[in-house]
Amino acid sequence: MNQPVVWIVLVTLVTVCVALAGFLPRMLAARRRQRLIDTRVSFHHRREWLEAKFFDLASSSGLPRGLRWTNCDFSDEVAFARDRESRDLSAFVAVTISFEAIEGGDMEEVEAVNNLRAATAVFRHDGKQWFTEGRVIMNLEPVEAIERFNQALELIAD
Repeated sequence: MNQPVVWIVLVTLVTVCVALAGFLPRMLAARRRQRLIDTRVSFHHRREWLEAKFFDLASSSGLPRGLRWTNCDFSDEVAFARDRESRDLSAFVAVTISFEAIEGGDMEEVEAVNNLRAATAVFRHDGKQWFTEGRVIMNLEPVEAIERFNQALELIAD
């Protein structure tokens, strides 16, 4: 191969590599943004099922001790956070929970049993689908819960 052709090939290769180096990060960032959007949309599509599953699991947990879950109202707003280590997404939804005392239990004579309780329901995405373990964070709004666990979670802004 003669020297001018080698230089043309080298310059062309360097130009292509520089162009790819500039384009590839933007393409990957766009793909991550789209995956985040798709995951959030899938949460809203499965939300009714997730809420029912949450109530089943949380109400059968035996917590708080001496109380039976009677109702759980879910707020419309959702706060999303990403796990700093696994990068999995979580959804935090404000809930208002109603309890009643279990007959014969320690809480039967406590007047405050009938007070509504503010809490946050936690839902997780494992990279494939949304699920819940019935985890509830009592006395914190969703953003407060994320801030409380800020060592492990980062809030995802809208």
